[in-house]
Formats: sequence, structure tokens, C-alpha cells
Amino acid sequence: MGVLHGVPVLCADEVVHQLYSAGGAAVGPVAAAFPSAVADGAIDRAALSKYVLGNEAAMKQLEAIVHPLVEQERAKFMQQHAAAGRTLLLFDIPLLFETKAQQGLDAVVVVSAPADVQRQRVMARPGMTAAKLDAILARQVPDEEKRRLADYIVDTGCSMQQTRQQVIELIRELRRRQGTAAARVLGSAVGL
Repeated sequence: MGVLHGVPVLCADEVVHQLYSAGGAAVGPVAAAFPSAVADGAIDRAALSKYVLGNEAAMKQLEAIVHPLVEQERAKFMQQHAAAGRTLLLFDIPLLFETKAQQGLDAVVVVSAPADVQRQRVMARPGMTAAKLDAILARQVPDEEKRRLADYIVDTGCSMQQTRQQVIELIRELRRRQGTAAARVLGSAVGL
């Protein structure tokens, strides 16, 4: 899906966007569960959001459809890169701990900023409201817990240049450790 400093990256959000697009594998099953969430053969994310935000049963139904499809794409990505001899991969998975996707990864990096910075950044997104953000945060593992569970932390509460430098240094460290009992696969739990 992408490359970061020479490391192939699979972004779970991009996978979901593909699954929701016209012809995507999630369109049929999501349409069956949430009929008015489909427009022009694709999932209308805003309409789908109205079904699931604040509705735990609907959210679980959606997750039961989408998460296995995302996992299939992750397995394909790993197989493709293993066949090409690549041993360091990055998975950008916003709900890493919530979906237990860290299992099977050799290392977890939590990308995080202070809560006020996170909130400011998210509120700047189109269509975001305080109520929607609060509903999203209520379903996530708290940032403090993510940091505790992480093998590495990239602090994004600083300048973009400082963040890039942290990432470059981390990738160097992981490459140095390859071949030991350390990281071959890098998971990322990206905080808001």
C-alpha cells in the first residue's frame, strides 16, 4: 500500500476504504446488514456512521463483517512480502489493541501525542464533531494503556521533523535487531 523509509506499509484504514468502495468485498455484506448505507454501489461512510455510532449491537455486526476482511488483506500483504524476501513490515492499525491484531507481531509501536494535541488534530477533520470524537474515544483503549502495551513509542507532540527523525531511528534500530529474537514485523497502533 505504501512505503515508509524503505519499509512496506499496510494501512488498515486504506484497506477499509478499498473494501467499502464500489466492487469492494465489504459492500455486499454491509449492504445486507445496513441497506441505506450504500450509494452508487459503494458504502456511504457518513450514512453507515449514523447506524453504528452509539449502537453497540450494530457496531459489533459491522466489525464482524469488516475485521475478517481486513485480516485477509493483512495475510495477503505478509505473504506477498515474505515471498519477495522482505522481513520488516509496518502495519498501521488504528484499532490494534481493540481487535487484538498485535498478536503475531514481533513489536508494537504506538504513535501518540498529548491528549489536547490529539483532540485538536481530530477536530480539524471534515465532518468531525465533539460528540462523534467522544463516541470514537469511548470505544478505544486509552492512550496511556496503549503506551504501556507498546514496545516502542513515537511521540508526535513535537515538530514533523522531530517525528520523522524518531521514525528513522526506530527503523534503523529494528533493522539492526533483525535476525535476533527481535522485530521482523512492526505493528503500529496510531492514536488519534
